[in-house]
Amino acid sequence: MAGSLFRTKSIDLLMADVAASGEATLKRTLGPFSLVTLGIGAIIGAGLFVRTAAAIAERAGPSVTLAFLVAGLGCAFAGLCYAEFASMIPIAGSAYTYSYATMGELVAWIIGWDLCLEYAVGAATVAIAWSEYFNRILEYFGLHVPYEWSHSPLEAMNGVHGIVNIPAIAILLVLSALLIRGMQESAFVNSLIVITKVAIVLLVIAIGWGFMNPANHTPYIPAATTFTTSQGITHPYGGVMGILGAAGVVFFAFIGFDAVSTAAQEAKNPKRDMPIGILGSLVVCTVLYVLFSHVLSGVATVEDFRTAGKEASVTFAITKYMTGYAWLAKFVTIAILAGFSSVILVMLMGQSRVFYSMSHDGLVPKIFSDVHPRYKTPWKSNMVFFIFTSLFAGFIPEDIVGEMTSIGTLFAFMLVCAGVWIMRVRRPDLVRGFTVPALPVVAVLGILVCGAMIYGLGWTNWLRLAVWLAIGLVFYFSYGKNHSRLQTNG
Repeated sequence: MAGSLFRTKSIDLLMADVAASGEATLKRTLGPFSLVTLGIGAIIGAGLFVRTAAAIAERAGPSVTLAFLVAGLGCAFAGLCYAEFASMIPIAGSAYTYSYATMGELVAWIIGWDLCLEYAVGAATVAIAWSEYFNRILEYFGLHVPYEWSHSPLEAMNGVHGIVNIPAIAILLVLSALLIRGMQESAFVNSLIVITKVAIVLLVIAIGWGFMNPANHTPYIPAATTFTTSQGITHPYGGVMGILGAAGVVFFAFIGFDAVSTAAQEAKNPKRDMPIGILGSLVVCTVLYVLFSHVLSGVATVEDFRTAGKEASVTFAITKYMTGYAWLAKFVTIAILAGFSSVILVMLMGQSRVFYSMSHDGLVPKIFSDVHPRYKTPWKSNMVFFIFTSLFAGFIPEDIVGEMTSIGTLFAFMLVCAGVWIMRVRRPDLVRGFTVPALPVVAVLGILVCGAMIYGLGWTNWLRLAVWLAIGLVFYFSYGKNHSRLQTNG
């Protein structure tokens, strides 16, 4: 029994799957530039525009720049480990596939299920935020989606209860349809959106630099105290603990670089291009994040971020302090909308690709690996996940789904760091297009930094993760274990 839980899928079997490039496989169309833009597309989005302000207000003040460096460091360690795996096992499915080869079927199932939390629930989170900003843009034209049709039943304002979040469901439908149409069309749309987003971030940095007030940056690291949020939760503010807490908050802004590794089967030369795609997008984004947060915390005061603006705090800071740049505030709102769209697109793609691999291995039903005869995409899987994400986006509030996404991702990162190390010991003979430098050190540091951020997310999130995994285990023992290809071919 225990043996079957930890049976691994041999690398040779994995490679045979890749080699079987007959009808039912994915087209190789992505080069290094597409992969870097795919990564930047997934990374710059909800996080930078929404989470930065929350971190300044509640946790770290101006030292949020250091929090971005800590979160970026954790991602870099995990990213190096991801890159070695992606160059060695160039298959759709990212962390799931990697752990199947190293730590066995049960751990692989847990990760695949956990990635569902990252990608599908993450896509739902961003769709809810998309809906809010969509309403804001409509207001520029004097239009408006009524409260009850743009909020979940668990939310209420001025006695009006939400019914269902229709704009959130609509954007999920449009993007799922685009994914069914095919990868190359999606990559082109994504590259356009990325260029727009980066241009606007650079504009804010360049114009805002002249509006910074040195008083807002003193002291750079506030003295360690506490801050109580409107929900009555007390966090450390300032000092080292404030920076670590902020790193956990802004970590959400880095989610997505691992989505590049899920596209390994669609890269033209995965051994060379995957590391470039993963690390390249990470470096570009960290630099932009640090500069952006430095400017933002310099333009407006901590008090501004606590009292006014909230979600739209970037727009608020521009309108209040950067006189004559009201047009930039509108531009930022549009960029955020575009940003959210590309994040949802990449997350939905990652989700259907992970389940494509799991279904291929027999752990989830075959419907998830049926490839469209003409478009060569896992279309049924895209449709099933459209329904699943719609239930989350239409009927559950944003704050709950957001933190679930972070903890799911951090957990997957820790397992990937461990997996690279195990693989180096077990199969040193495998050809690797990229190897992690200073291995045990990088893997251990990755596990420690990500573990520290999980610790910072608090017990409510640990509980949600445990419940989600428990549901997954019921699924595995009732279906996956008996239908596994390793069992049936065993």
